[in-house]
Amino acid sequence: MIQNNYQGALQNSINSGFNSKSTAKDVINGIDLTGKIAIVTGGHTGIGLETTKTLASTGAIVIVPARDTQKAKKNLQGIANVELESMDLMDAESIDAFAEKFLTSGRPLHLLINNAGIMWVPLRRDIRGYESQLVTNYLGQFQLTAKLWSALKNANGARVVNVSSLGHQMAPFNFDDPNFLNREYETLQAYGQSKTASNLFSIELDNRGKEFNVRTYSLHPGSIGGTELAREASIEMFQKMGFLDADGNILPEIAANLKTIPQGAATTVWCATSPKLENIGGVYCEDADIAQLVNNESIGISGVELYSLDKLNAKKLWNLSEEMTGVVFQI
Repeated sequence: MIQNNYQGALQNSINSGFNSKSTAKDVINGIDLTGKIAIVTGGHTGIGLETTKTLASTGAIVIVPARDTQKAKKNLQGIANVELESMDLMDAESIDAFAEKFLTSGRPLHLLINNAGIMWVPLRRDIRGYESQLVTNYLGQFQLTAKLWSALKNANGARVVNVSSLGHQMAPFNFDDPNFLNREYETLQAYGQSKTASNLFSIELDNRGKEFNVRTYSLHPGSIGGTELAREASIEMFQKMGFLDADGNILPEIAANLKTIPQGAATTVWCATSPKLENIGGVYCEDADIAQLVNNESIGISGVELYSLDKLNAKKLWNLSEEMTGVVFQI
């Protein structure tokens, strides 16, 4: 039996029974999370908020760490079983403080949903000089997961779910210059490599963590209308990508394939809760099933690139991530 997903060995549909139209409510139907504890980063907007609502509705206690706690408090109002905490993924000390507070509570952690992310942003750097999309979309999740690892192990059956993107197809990870110090900044290249990093992290973490009954998944939620992900993107950028016409109107074929927010959260919730994934980990998922490897017909539309499941790259990135964050991930 294949034990890991290096080189995409496990990237085959398992006929989940769901599809691109399935919602978070559909995939969690019949699942009881009473007594389970979940952390959802970015769990107060977009598909993160839908994920929070869905997990909480089935009995889980959901902790939402947020940079803007006032906005989060407003968005989470009226949802039972939710705890709001402060954390900024661009601030390493903030991540440590949040993790330490959770560990001090002595509670196990059954689900860690690394959902928060940014896209289409201009060049920004954190105080270490690291590029903001790499920090927010990947290095922050690496550090947070490392700091919470003991609580994940103590759950006696936990899952880490990293929200990646089809955007990983835009770029492999650039080990020579991950922070755009010696090359021209291109926001979609930066986004692409951050999501490739998330996939590589997922495959390596699953291989290292499975003996402690912690399984890890990455996923593409779909192209979704109504989220805040594109709040800094220009009309010209959408036109360049072929999403809008010359007048700035969304093209009909693009609009027809957009998911609703409940549909966009479905794959996250499926990865976090599906019994069908009991003995499978390290896989990249989409449309509430395990995705296929990219081929000539699916590139730019669906599937996962082999370079984001490469064994040597996964191990190389793990070492680089420890070096860049200063965090030794002690499994």
